[in-house]
Amino acid sequence: MESQDSQMKIVHGDFGYILEDVPHFNDYIPSLPTYPNPLRSNPAYSVVKQYFVDVDDTVPQKIVVHKDSPRGVHFRRAGPRQKVYFKSDDVHACIVTCGGLCPGLNTVIREIVCGLSHMYGVSKILGIDGGYRGFYSKNTITLTPKVVNDIHKRGGTILGTSRGGHDTAKIVDSIQDRGINQVYIIGGDGTQRGAAVIYEEIRRRGLKVAIAGIPKTIDNDIPVIDKSFGFDTAVEEAQRAINAAHVEAESAENGIGVVKLMGRYSGFIAMYATLASRDVDCCLIPESPFYLEGKGGLFEFIEKRLKENGHMVIVIAEGAGQDVLTESMQAANQKDASGNKLLQDVGLWISHRIKDHFAKQNKMSITLKYIDPTYMIRAIPSNASDNVYCTLLAQSAVHGAMAGYTGFTVGLVNGRHTYIPFNRITERQNKVVITDRMWARLLSSTNQPSFLNPKDVNEAKKEKPPRTQLLDSDSCEDGQQSEKQADGINGTKN
Repeated sequence: MESQDSQMKIVHGDFGYILEDVPHFNDYIPSLPTYPNPLRSNPAYSVVKQYFVDVDDTVPQKIVVHKDSPRGVHFRRAGPRQKVYFKSDDVHACIVTCGGLCPGLNTVIREIVCGLSHMYGVSKILGIDGGYRGFYSKNTITLTPKVVNDIHKRGGTILGTSRGGHDTAKIVDSIQDRGINQVYIIGGDGTQRGAAVIYEEIRRRGLKVAIAGIPKTIDNDIPVIDKSFGFDTAVEEAQRAINAAHVEAESAENGIGVVKLMGRYSGFIAMYATLASRDVDCCLIPESPFYLEGKGGLFEFIEKRLKENGHMVIVIAEGAGQDVLTESMQAANQKDASGNKLLQDVGLWISHRIKDHFAKQNKMSITLKYIDPTYMIRAIPSNASDNVYCTLLAQSAVHGAMAGYTGFTVGLVNGRHTYIPFNRITERQNKVVITDRMWARLLSSTNQPSFLNPKDVNEAKKEKPPRTQLLDSDSCEDGQQSEKQADGINGTKN
């Protein structure tokens, strides 16, 4: 049984199997010709057995199951198909990067270009200069394997980027006027929402143009996928700042090192950097409220830890503690061009509050050093593991577009590359679940208080668990889960 909207096709199978499939040209353009995949004659792949992905291959969203679990939600497996919907000479591709910087952007650009060129023999590839508005207000850059050869060694994006500037009609007019028929869009959840709107307009006009998204967020806050590219690099680079804070703190009497890391609404970088470092005494993230004064508060914990160890390191995500900042500081309530709320600098604020507290107490003199490496972390090239991940994401996007899929995003689901409908990765933000084992592991690592009172704990436990979670988490609402999956909704964490 199959049901369909323009962004996702739902296929129901036996034993509770649900495929959340991505759109294809065949959904709205009848009788398109197909061609043998050029990879069939590519000597690099001549020795590969079963190189082409079977048309029925799917990847389960949830892999921790019980013996009576339904088969649950699946996504279409990424990879090359036997037949393609473009002749190589007819492909005119473009690539655009939008939003903030992230390690690995240049690697993704490089591998889309090299994948199109080396695997499929495509020669016409454009880079759109400066984000979405570059479609209608900037120059384009001709991209060849030679042009992009060394760009993966550099941070940032050679195409330039910007926030906002999304004008659907102008963008699609530009795509149509230039004869572009494959569009690769690299950006975060706002960018992917924009890509979904572009796909809808392309489909409304009946154009044979593949829209493929590569999700980008340094905060790792995109749902469904295991993790976003650049996240490993960000966590690794965050270690340098934490190490510096630790050296400063232990070199002074009652030394405190405060490190602010990225994480506007999701504290993944802070959590994983803390777990990786082992030098952190307290990690504060947006998902876990904390308070400063009184019994069980942050000040009391700082005093206790300083008495025990003589120094401490605090890691705080940029979005943490916004609710406890003074009302006068929050009054501005401004937003950037992408619609993100402009946050107050919680690192500076908490550093001042800690200094003021101990100055007033007059019991203990402290030495506090504040380190803010956020933009340094964004600007570096990706590390080895992210380079591999970026390469496979780019190749998956190219294989999908060539095979006629459109209106999709690529990503790892349970370690397998998949095609995911746009609406599944834009429906919400991925967040650290503070009632989950991973956060419990952090609390036991730092030995910090949870800063939650019993009422907060009960409220947190009542919250609906997200559909997926980075790495592992083990909670499962068994009774409700069967019903949700039977209705086509996977409601547990992976």
